[in-house]
Amino acid sequence: MSKTREFLTFSAPIPVDGRHRAEELRRQQATQAKAEQVYLNTLSVSFVNYYLICMGFETDLNKSDSWNVIQQTLMDVADLCLPNLGLLECRPVLEDAQFVYVPPEVQSNRIGYVAVQISKSFREATLLGFVKQVQTDLFPINQLQPLDDFLDYLEELSQLQLAEIVDDSLTWNQDLVNLKQWLENIFETGWQEIEPLLGTQGVNPALSLRSEAGAFISRGKLIDLGKVLREQAVVLVVSLPPNNEQEMDIIVEVHPTNEQHYLPPNLHLIVLDSEGASVMEAQTRNSNKNIQLEFSCELGECFSVKLVLGDISITENFAIY
Repeated sequence: MSKTREFLTFSAPIPVDGRHRAEELRRQQATQAKAEQVYLNTLSVSFVNYYLICMGFETDLNKSDSWNVIQQTLMDVADLCLPNLGLLECRPVLEDAQFVYVPPEVQSNRIGYVAVQISKSFREATLLGFVKQVQTDLFPINQLQPLDDFLDYLEELSQLQLAEIVDDSLTWNQDLVNLKQWLENIFETGWQEIEPLLGTQGVNPALSLRSEAGAFISRGKLIDLGKVLREQAVVLVVSLPPNNEQEMDIIVEVHPTNEQHYLPPNLHLIVLDSEGASVMEAQTRNSNKNIQLEFSCELGECFSVKLVLGDISITENFAIY
């Protein structure tokens, strides 16, 4: 190996806990060949995990198939999960090897492939380089890109991911409905008084009573779930008490338009928390005139309301600021 090549590699002892995990997984294999494969894969993943942590990158071994007993047994896999970036394949090679073996089952769904040379003692390893993608089972070691490029590549992926998060956040905030402004009679475009949307005969008596008595502030928005078919339009109604309290009761309802008597079957009404996780859900049957969910939010919280009908999904984002 040339001096230039040595400069672009990284050698160090394999972490002790990684060696213990490799030995543990090896003992659980049925054949000698499979035991050796799993042993080398686990050593490689442990070493790359150690290197990336030293370089300041976040990793998650527990979300890697290579750290799972069943997946290691079923596949030839040496993946390392990098949260928000993807899976990095850490392929082991022995000393004096000329090629890196990449099994067909891991030649996709990877952000890159790192070659890890395992010493004869199985106590040390060397990162030889990487490639972004492979299209063959055997990749020549002399065609690997240097580690400097590897770190730059991961940093680029991190920046792209951060930019996507920022873009998503900006988009989310642009579409945000601030319910606290409703207390001051300030309503976003599209949110109307409910009677014109539902028609006087279509308004739920309890909803009408809440609105007329001033017990709740209610506004509705026409949601087109069909894009083409008008009969799949529904009205999303959000109601909240008029008081500016620390905790606020929210009522979310879906009604048919004044042109329809019933909601479409299998319409899902879902409330999501600020992380996008579903916290409650309601679903229509064959002849529902409305569906409703009730919950409480504190000042400063955000939530989303999602309507799903077949392969069509509409989400409205809310906050109480």
